[in-house]
Amino acid sequence: MTAMLEVRGLTKHFYMRRGILRRIAGTVQAANDINFDVNEGETLAIVGESGCGKSTIGRTLLGLTPATAGTVSLDGEQVLTLDKTAMRSMRRKMQIIFQDPYGSLNPRMTVAETLAEPLLLHDLATPADVSQKVAELLDICGLQPWHAGRYPHEFSGGQRQRVGIARALATRPRVIVCDEPVSALDVSVQAQIINLLEDLQRQFGIGYVFISHDLAVVRHVATRVAVVYLGRIVEEAPTAALYAQPRHPYTLSLIKAAPRPDPSVEQISAPVQGDLPSALNPPSGCAFHPRCPMAQDRCRKERPELRPLDGGKVACHFAEQIQEGGFGEPTPVPPMLQRRLDVLERARAQSGAE
Repeated sequence: MTAMLEVRGLTKHFYMRRGILRRIAGTVQAANDINFDVNEGETLAIVGESGCGKSTIGRTLLGLTPATAGTVSLDGEQVLTLDKTAMRSMRRKMQIIFQDPYGSLNPRMTVAETLAEPLLLHDLATPADVSQKVAELLDICGLQPWHAGRYPHEFSGGQRQRVGIARALATRPRVIVCDEPVSALDVSVQAQIINLLEDLQRQFGIGYVFISHDLAVVRHVATRVAVVYLGRIVEEAPTAALYAQPRHPYTLSLIKAAPRPDPSVEQISAPVQGDLPSALNPPSGCAFHPRCPMAQDRCRKERPELRPLDGGKVACHFAEQIQEGGFGEPTPVPPMLQRRLDVLERARAQSGAE
């Protein structure tokens, strides 16, 4: 079966230029050789530390940031090579929900004007029936008709994010990139927004690329998870399999990094040490080797390629050793993460009942 969204070799480099002649003095490798598929009604989560390139991947596949190399295909049509006129038409099929709903909304436009703009721009409504279309969008996203006349500053954070979702939904897109859509919200509101996104996915068959650093949220919403480290995917697997048995040391370190809620309980140090290296000068071989407790000479010299392993993919020379035990022995979800999962699940159930 052909995937709805196909990303192959997607690469984005930012060039640092200096001097009068603006010569290239360095290259920031924000994303390198990114490959993944998204099927209709599926959610692919992209996770990793801050600065690993998650948001750059999302913006580049939409064409908001020009790609250095690679291809993006939506329903068989190449996206990155389209001219401005064709790209405007493609915008109907590809939308984004931003992390900061307040910063992404025009403070001088009412909600009605914000939602009417894409409808009129793409000829999805006439001036005569645009008000009805706006009211339908508000209703679908859990807002009231009178909210149409309000400005962004008159809403709570959760309501503003609903407006952002309604704006993305206005064109009935095939794919929506969700860039940390609930990170600025408290847990109860997170649950409401997650329920809304899942309801919309079931209703319209939307495919999500869900960018997040929150493992608790990702575990609830994602069908599959791609773990990104320094601009490269180091592991990709179905969500349940990835949480049950991480194949890459970095993935395991992300799960173990959650702090314990009880200060009387001895803290188990996360296996990863140090900070994320600079994308301007990435380490040789495996980029994770300076922080990896399993690193050997081969890791310092040879970069591992992403290869199939037990239904997923992993870029680690010694992934089989992680399976067999030792450092990678399967461990239960850390208590803090489990508690967040439980709280989120209860909040979702309550918001769903309402």
